[in-house]
Amino acid sequence: MDHSLESPRQRVLAMSALVFAGEMVFGLPFHVPRYFRPSVLDTFGLTNADLGDAFAVYGVTAMLAYYPGGALADRFGARELICASLLATALGGFYLATLPGPSGLGVLYGYWGLTTIFLFWAAVIRATREWGGDLRQGRAFGFLDGGRGLAAAASASVAVVLFARTRPINAVALDAVARDQAMREVILFYTAVTFAAAGVVWAWLPGRNHASARMDAPRPDAVLHRPLVWLQALIVVCAYCGYKGLDNYALYVHEVVGMSDAEAAAFAASCAYLRPVAAIAAGFGADRIGAGRAITALFALFAACCVPLAILDGAPPHMVVIFGNLIVSYAAVFALRGVYFALLEEIRVPASMTGTAIGLVSVVGFTPDIFFAPIAGRILDASPGVAGHQHYFMLLAAIAVAGVVIAAVLATLVAGMTGGGNFSTVCQEKPRLGE
Repeated sequence: MDHSLESPRQRVLAMSALVFAGEMVFGLPFHVPRYFRPSVLDTFGLTNADLGDAFAVYGVTAMLAYYPGGALADRFGARELICASLLATALGGFYLATLPGPSGLGVLYGYWGLTTIFLFWAAVIRATREWGGDLRQGRAFGFLDGGRGLAAAASASVAVVLFARTRPINAVALDAVARDQAMREVILFYTAVTFAAAGVVWAWLPGRNHASARMDAPRPDAVLHRPLVWLQALIVVCAYCGYKGLDNYALYVHEVVGMSDAEAAAFAASCAYLRPVAAIAAGFGADRIGAGRAITALFALFAACCVPLAILDGAPPHMVVIFGNLIVSYAAVFALRGVYFALLEEIRVPASMTGTAIGLVSVVGFTPDIFFAPIAGRILDASPGVAGHQHYFMLLAAIAVAGVVIAAVLATLVAGMTGGGNFSTVCQEKPRLGE
């Protein structure tokens, strides 16, 4: 571990910086359409498929950036990379505030795919793994994602207040000028917060000299041949599909339950407060029983929540069951996100190859950025109303079941590892994170 993180105060400040940056860099690309989905569709003149296609452009750019971004994080300091990413991402907010059409939005999301991934993603994950040390990986990633959830919920709550100031919570219709102004206020708020995050990172995250891999370290391409790394990547695919699935929950309660668009945004923002509790609890649980076993149980819980939502309509007698399963599924997905990178330590990835391994896992694991939103958008558009959302939850249930199977296989293999286990050809003994 970096000696600059030895004091408790330095550790708290460093994790706080990682948390704030880790969420705010995604505020503009994802918070705005997640919490204000109905209004985004109206303001920008988009269909669900149009917005899904913009996300797909982001996903393609991100996929191309993950692996080289991982190699970059193994060679340069996290503070410089993260700050550059935040500043570049915030600049895109000024263009978003002009309310571009589908083509302009696609170009912007391609740009964000580069700024939020190539310079940022692997640097944050590597810094978090170093913060956790040998024995606190679950807690480290639980704190990261849980803290990100708190930052997301707090920023979304402020954004909802700004939005509702122009568009009252019970408004059903509003003239286009006022609607567009409300959306611009939300966008500029997230732009300002992203700029602020860059300042926090520069002030609180110690500068580090991430040297390139040691001469006696295994070659980075050795990661490509490890089955456990690929299994982790597939787990991230399934978990990330679940997380992308949350993007349509506000639309679900708007179209099926009958909430106004502002009420739907408030519901989604309120549920975001589950993220810190779920992620941190999952982190402690993963440190106790193993990340693989914890992930298996969480996928099973998520599947169990999606099945009733795939069957029930929005009739009043079903409201308790519907909201209960929505809320628990939020918690299950947030918990999954809090621990799936803790598997890096469990499957014994050498510390000197953290960035490269993150790059590989992310290239595969975050492919839902390419395919999930376009598929989901077309499912919803093909059967407008209740039927489309039921088909959507059938898809999520099937993905969750696949996650159960993959995570159970990985947990079984990890339990059977002795000594170097399946990673013995990569390193003869488990390296210390300071190496």
